Amino acid sequence: MSAHDIDYKIIGDDMQCVEIELDPQETVIAEAGSLMMKSSEIQMQTIFGDGTGQEDGIFGKLFSAGKRLLTGESLFLTAYTHQGNGKKHVTFAAPFPGKIVPFDLTVYQGKIICQKQAFLCAAKGVAVGIEFQKKLGTGFFGGEGFIMQKLEGDGLAFIHAGGTIIERTLQSGEKLHVDTGCLVALTKDVNYDIEFIGGVRNTLFGGEGVFFASLTGPGKVWIQSLPFSRLADKIISSAPKMGGKRVGEGSILGGLGDLIDGDN
Repeated sequence: MSAHDIDYKIIGDDMQCVEIELDPQETVIAEAGSLMMKSSEIQMQTIFGDGTGQEDGIFGKLFSAGKRLLTGESLFLTAYTHQGNGKKHVTFAAPFPGKIVPFDLTVYQGKIICQKQAFLCAAKGVAVGIEFQKKLGTGFFGGEGFIMQKLEGDGLAFIHAGGTIIERTLQSGEKLHVDTGCLVALTKDVNYDIEFIGGVRNTLFGGEGVFFASLTGPGKVWIQSLPFSRLADKIISSAPKMGGKRVGEGSILGGLGDLIDGDN
C-alpha cells in the first residue's frame, strides 16, 4: 500500500468526531480547522498539494493546492505525524450536526466522488482532488456545480455530511431520484445526471426545486437527510430581523410578544 495504514474509531451520534490511532512515523492529513485534540507527540505541518506528497516540484504543489480553491476549500491541508513512541491519537470533529462516513478506498476501486467541502481527513497517500462534471446540465443545475471532490488512493478517507446518512446500492440500470442538495457521495461507475421535475404546479409550488439528481447504477451512493444549505436557510429564517426585531415562532404568541415588547 502507498497510503499509511491507520486505525480509527468514530465517537458520538449526532455531532461525531473521529479518533485516528497512529503508529510511529504514520501520518494523517486533514482539512484545515478540523482538529479537536491530539497527543503532544503528534506534530503538525501545514502542506500544499493534494496530500500525497508526490507532486512534482513547487509548481505541481501549487497547481494541486490551487485546484482546491475551486471546491471552496483553503489552499492548505494539515499533516499530523506521530514523532514519538507507541501508539498515539489525534481527533477530528465535523463542523455541523451529522455523520462521519469512513471509506476504505481499496473497496471502491480506488476512487470516491463526493460533494464539495465534504472531506474531513485521510491517511497520508490519499489524493484529495477535484472532479469536473462532463455534462453542462448537471454542472448548471445539479446542486454541486461543475466541480465535486474526488478521493483517490488505497487508504482510509473520511467525509462528513448533515443529518442521517443512507447508503444505497444501485443495480445495473437502476435509477434513483435525489434532491440535488442531498447527494453526498457516489462510486465512480454511477452515472450522475439531472432530470426536470415536470409539471407547472410541481415546479412553482412543490418546494423541491426544478430538478432532481438522477443516479443510475451500478454502484453505491450516499444520501444525507440534512444538507448544510437547508440547515443554514432555517437558521437565517428564524434569526432576529434587522434592528433586533424577533421572528415569531409560528403562533399568535409570537406576535403578542412583539406587541408587549413594544416592537409593533
